Amino acid sequence: MGDTLEFNEIYQESKGSWNDGRLRFSKQNVVYKSSKTGKVDNIPAAELSQATWRRVCLGHGIKLATSTGHVYKYDGFRDTDYERISEFFKANYKVELTEKDMCVKGWNWGTAKFSGPLLSFDVNDSSVFEIPLASVSQCATGKNEVTLEFHQNDDAEVSLMEVRFYVPPGPADEGADPVEAFAANVLSKADVIQATGDAVCVFKELQCLTPRGRYDILIYPAFLHLHGKTFDYKIPYTTVLRLFLLPHKDQRQMFFVISLDPPIKQGQTRYHFLILLFSKEEELRLTLNMSEEEVEKRYEGKLSKNMSGSLYEMVSRVMKALVNRKITVPGNFQGNTPGAQCITCSYKAQSGLLYPLERGFIYVHKPPVHLRFEEISCVNFARGTTTTRSFDFEVETKQGNQFTFSSIEREEYGKLFDFVNAKKLNIKNRGFKEKKGMKSKNNEYSDSDEDQHDAYLERMKAEGKIREEGDGSNDSDEDTDESFNPGEESDVAEEYDSNASESESGSGGDGSDDEGKKKTAKKAKVVKERKPRKEKKQKDTNAPKRPMSSYMLWLNSSREHIKSENPGISITEISKKAGEMWKQIGKDDKEGWDRKAEEAKKNYEKAMKEYRENGGGSSTPSKKESKKAGGKKEDKAGGKKRKSDRGEEEKEQGGNDSFKSREFISSEESSSEGERKKAKKAKGKPKGKESEEEEEVVTTPPSSEEDSD
Repeated sequence: MGDTLEFNEIYQESKGSWNDGRLRFSKQNVVYKSSKTGKVDNIPAAELSQATWRRVCLGHGIKLATSTGHVYKYDGFRDTDYERISEFFKANYKVELTEKDMCVKGWNWGTAKFSGPLLSFDVNDSSVFEIPLASVSQCATGKNEVTLEFHQNDDAEVSLMEVRFYVPPGPADEGADPVEAFAANVLSKADVIQATGDAVCVFKELQCLTPRGRYDILIYPAFLHLHGKTFDYKIPYTTVLRLFLLPHKDQRQMFFVISLDPPIKQGQTRYHFLILLFSKEEELRLTLNMSEEEVEKRYEGKLSKNMSGSLYEMVSRVMKALVNRKITVPGNFQGNTPGAQCITCSYKAQSGLLYPLERGFIYVHKPPVHLRFEEISCVNFARGTTTTRSFDFEVETKQGNQFTFSSIEREEYGKLFDFVNAKKLNIKNRGFKEKKGMKSKNNEYSDSDEDQHDAYLERMKAEGKIREEGDGSNDSDEDTDESFNPGEESDVAEEYDSNASESESGSGGDGSDDEGKKKTAKKAKVVKERKPRKEKKQKDTNAPKRPMSSYMLWLNSSREHIKSENPGISITEISKKAGEMWKQIGKDDKEGWDRKAEEAKKNYEKAMKEYRENGGGSSTPSKKESKKAGGKKEDKAGGKKRKSDRGEEEKEQGGNDSFKSREFISSEESSSEGERKKAKKAKGKPKGKESEEEEEVVTTPPSSEEDSD
């Protein structure tokens, strides 16, 4: 058996709601961490006094009791886990794991037993149900009755509102009232807020952002009392999850944030965070309403009777001592603004500040959001929706929720990206190099420019490439001319040929000719739309590379020197620094680099010449060369027909030299019935002048360059 036992999906009941988490048994302690809140229960092994194995609603459960009077219950175990846990407890904790069955008779009378923080209702020494007294919010007494009301949990679908116990009088109880004794036992452990006695200290007129207003804060030993002009809130220290002390971006104010679970309520509004705003310049002298001996005994040196300092320091120090929680502050992150440990952004149309912490992100202040790294599935850097001078930071949790922090300045990107990388969070839009395996998560990031990765830049390039491909499908007539291959018959001509034969076999008449022309135009249009898009020319990898300018030659030789003098500098900062250094270079040095650039240019021209002589370079002819080549091929194919018919075409066109497309159909050609008859007779004879005229309708009209010849 190993030194530890770990179990996933173990549930803990919290005010009527089940929260899952992870439970670990080790030789030193028992640790349970909630997946929802991140709260940790740490039970030292030396304090364990009793362990019980029970059959519960979620399979099997363990009930652990400590010598300090605390009771912890965890459910969700399988039946087969009993032997492993029992052996581990005997070997490491010297505690026997005993099995105990619950009573399922359904009786509603029995014995009420108070054992630590639990009220157990037993029938024949078997427990029917247990009530954690910390969940009791109110205890009321009546004649022979005690009514318990409970704290409500918004996450629970069904909540238990109250339980009423009937306590019958008996002859043995004549000396004491059993109802009052029952209520006293409940109130001694119940989470009932009673402002008895004086407050430990009072802070007057503190500015509160959530809930909004100015409140007097009265610090009691067991709870916090917010007293405002309109509303009052009483917050037990047991509901405080975390404390945050965050510096404002202006470096003149401080946020003090208290995370609450369950939240405080005002009508239908829930406040999960209490946010106080302080000025750094505000000072305070504080005297606790306790004797020095009592302060030393209760708070063990964390507080003193008389204290002085900044107001935010006094509040945070008192809260830390009473709540017994650590205060979380920003880590090593530094934003683009000097001294700022946060980023200005917007969340749900409200502007605020995003603080990257050592173990999560927190956004203040409206609405406040706290995201722990362990509950984050991935993050994403997205382009801003309104302008290119900003970007969005999207965080997706493992539960499927997405938080988008928008309108972040572009200058903050490098610092935030480096922070996310250092925390090893999963970045959704990593670049192509990383996807191909050129860059691994576990590898250390190199300082070379080739290894530097800009996810936002990669995404912009990909979008630009898609946009260019989309524009290529809507090219103008020039692109159509480029895709035309001279010497081959076009799709339009083939459609026209088939339609021409159909019109010849028709019944004749001007109406049928018009219909044929319309059909031909429609078919030609459809075929034209189906033309394949021109593929872009592939770049020859063997071709000589273009020479660099004098500045780029200098930058390549000086890049390592700049990095050594400025460790950790980003790509954009290298470019800015290099630009400043280039301006300061003397005229003589620049002329030296100009000579090197000129020499590189000559070497490029020489290499390019040899490359072309060896058969390299573009093999695709230009537009003019394509047209000339097409004209020559058509002249060879047509033979004497072209020369003999050119004069007739000029006559038919008259004085109008305007351009006619390939789809143009002359209204004079094949319009008379007699000419069509002649064409039919000429089918079996050698081609004469009339057949040549019919063929000229089908072929492509000569280009303007041929006419000029």
